[in-house]
Amino acid sequence: MFSAVTEKQQVLVLFLLEIILIALIGAMMTYGPEANANLLKNHTRIKSTQIKSPEDDPLRIYPMYQDVHVMIFIGFGFLMTFLKRYSQSAVGLTFLVGAILIQVALICDGILNVKLGNKAYLSLESLLSADVAVATPLISMGAVLGKVTYMQLVFMGIMELIMFTINKYVGEQLFMAVDAGDSMFVHVFGAYFGLAISFVLGMKENPNEHKLEGSSYQSDVFAMIGTVFLWLFWPSFNAAALTGDDQQRAVINTLLSISASCVVAFAVSALVSKDNKFNMVHVQNSTLAGGVAIGTAAGMMCEPLGALVIGAISGVISVLGYKYLTPFIQKRLRIHDTCGVHNLHGMPGVLAAIFGALMSGLATEATYDYSLYEIFPARAPSKVSKLSEIRDYNYGISAGLDRTAYQQAGYQLLALAVTLGISIVSGLITGLFLRTMMCGWITEDQKFDDGVVWELEEESQIEVGKDRNDTRLNEHIAMGNI
Repeated sequence: MFSAVTEKQQVLVLFLLEIILIALIGAMMTYGPEANANLLKNHTRIKSTQIKSPEDDPLRIYPMYQDVHVMIFIGFGFLMTFLKRYSQSAVGLTFLVGAILIQVALICDGILNVKLGNKAYLSLESLLSADVAVATPLISMGAVLGKVTYMQLVFMGIMELIMFTINKYVGEQLFMAVDAGDSMFVHVFGAYFGLAISFVLGMKENPNEHKLEGSSYQSDVFAMIGTVFLWLFWPSFNAAALTGDDQQRAVINTLLSISASCVVAFAVSALVSKDNKFNMVHVQNSTLAGGVAIGTAAGMMCEPLGALVIGAISGVISVLGYKYLTPFIQKRLRIHDTCGVHNLHGMPGVLAAIFGALMSGLATEATYDYSLYEIFPARAPSKVSKLSEIRDYNYGISAGLDRTAYQQAGYQLLALAVTLGISIVSGLITGLFLRTMMCGWITEDQKFDDGVVWELEEESQIEVGKDRNDTRLNEHIAMGNI
């Protein structure tokens, strides 16, 4: 079925991969202090006389973690079910790839945090970070959906998570850039990594419209399930890693931004569509653009007006991207973008980074008070006298680099440039690897077809009918179809 690699070989590789992951996690990871019974920190054992701050509760992030979990497996999965003959693969392969890559993301994060002679810790924070990281290859998956084998998706995700971890380390630790909702490190990286792979795969043949590439009435309705789940839980995605007033601002800003993008996307869709009717592709995707566009500045003091404006702008550019830019890059650049990730994640992510740099440049102590140095740690003073004054208020702020507002804005833009560079270059290299046939290859006739990797009920019925030569087969309805 797949060129160069048989189906059985791919299954054996899948087994081998999980065995390797089990060995790696067993060798280098253990429970963190919050989950380790030997350290007597299990919060169920705390005496009633001890008062525990909500900020210290290790389970405080669990509700938001579950929101992000739903986004990953239901939101992303169902959003990609719009193809009329590829819905099972959209949900099923998201399930498979997500489950594998969560383990890979934990290992990548563990390598950064492992200490000599000790294992890396596992906690709810690390599980949340892994979920957020997995969103990156799932975004890239949207650019190549229906055109690659499931093992190509798996290996693409592994290589992407390695480069994602490196890029995020450079952006957060070296540049000390702020990206609360990971619009740069997740959305921009995932979009342009996927587009680079699609470009390499498209070099094999000029990308043309495929007979199975369209949607159906039912598939569009299923895709709206993903849209609604993502829309509802996006505030959690942008705010889960934050605390205190930063977290509240992130929830408020995200809700306002994504609401504005929803309304504007509907309006612009009708404006540019035939007979001024809504287009389902725009509604499924562009309504979410505000969640991406506010991500970098989600925890900043951008005010409700700023959140609404940036959401509205993202809705406009996303719809116009689907209408005009996607056909252009497919025709001129030979980049086939199945789900239009450039319009939902790429351009709104770049907009988020620019808006975040603008807000960084405008941030002052008069607006933020001493919390300015919590949000922008690099701007914290390095002088002992100034730090002592801040510490008197129990802010717990560490020495920074004495950056000015304009310097911080410059580093924000530098992080965006580096993210674009690493994602595109590593995506091109990964695409060349995927073309080596080591992971199989989907032929033109097999694209966008669930029957390539799934046992389909209607095909089973046809085969039974042929074997039995039973002309009355159609009179019986399978239980799965009732």
